[in-house]
Amino acid sequence: MSAVRLGAAFLGHGSPMNALDQNRYTQTWQTVGKSFPRPRAILMVSAHWYVNATAITAMPRPKTIHDFYGFPQALFDIQYPAPGLPSLYEEIAEIVKPEAIGADHDSWGLDHGAWSVLLHAYPAADVPVVQLSLNALKPAQYHFDMGARLSALSSQGVLVIGSGNIVHNLRAMDRDNPDAAFPWACAFNEEALAVLTSRPEDAPGLVKLSGYAQAAPTPEHFLPVMYLAGHSAAIGVKPTVLVDGYAYGSLSMTSLGVEVPCPPASATLPGASPLGTSAPGEQSNI
Repeated sequence: MSAVRLGAAFLGHGSPMNALDQNRYTQTWQTVGKSFPRPRAILMVSAHWYVNATAITAMPRPKTIHDFYGFPQALFDIQYPAPGLPSLYEEIAEIVKPEAIGADHDSWGLDHGAWSVLLHAYPAADVPVVQLSLNALKPAQYHFDMGARLSALSSQGVLVIGSGNIVHNLRAMDRDNPDAAFPWACAFNEEALAVLTSRPEDAPGLVKLSGYAQAAPTPEHFLPVMYLAGHSAAIGVKPTVLVDGYAYGSLSMTSLGVEVPCPPASATLPGASPLGTSAPGEQSNI
């Protein structure tokens, strides 16, 4: 068991082009990685493994998945060769009871929601990484409850990181304005942050807000923040905002942490990366 309880984080990942860039969001991801003692393993909850089951990767060498379209070759050339930790499956399966969880030995790996942020947070790729799927059949409350159960891992040397976006509407993107924010996107992001930072136990109710359908027309990018909220409520420590901002009008780049001693991002660094693709947002799998 770890002598020091690790925190947890939710990172707003935005475009995969952030993997190649240096900006105030990627600076925050880098600082998050430096904020903790070396983890025994990292459990990633990425928006991009959204399937009709709850599963974790259980292979010794998870592959790097390039699950996007129309981007520069440099992105497809990236490999993030972190080892897996198959033995972690049994620990997690015990922790989440009575919920059932499957072991994926060969179908998935590390998708860009995982490696695009880990490339900055842990660039050496020497910490074992296990990825947890988002069960598309389950409501927000299920994901919150899973986050609460998984908070036990923080005392066992496992760092839990969610990767998504609180606001994520690809059809509404303003492709010509990387740092733009539509009023409705700001309104929902601010409502969400007010709840997450003061009443994390109420986070599942965010899906009932009037602005949710426009902010998250599909839920997969929003749900990873439920794992942070559940962790927060379980240990009684409220999340703090690590960096805030917007991209292309309809993406929130907000990152939050629980027990993450991360300084504010530099105001002198640029914001969102160039989009890097001419493909429509909903076809590029941002």
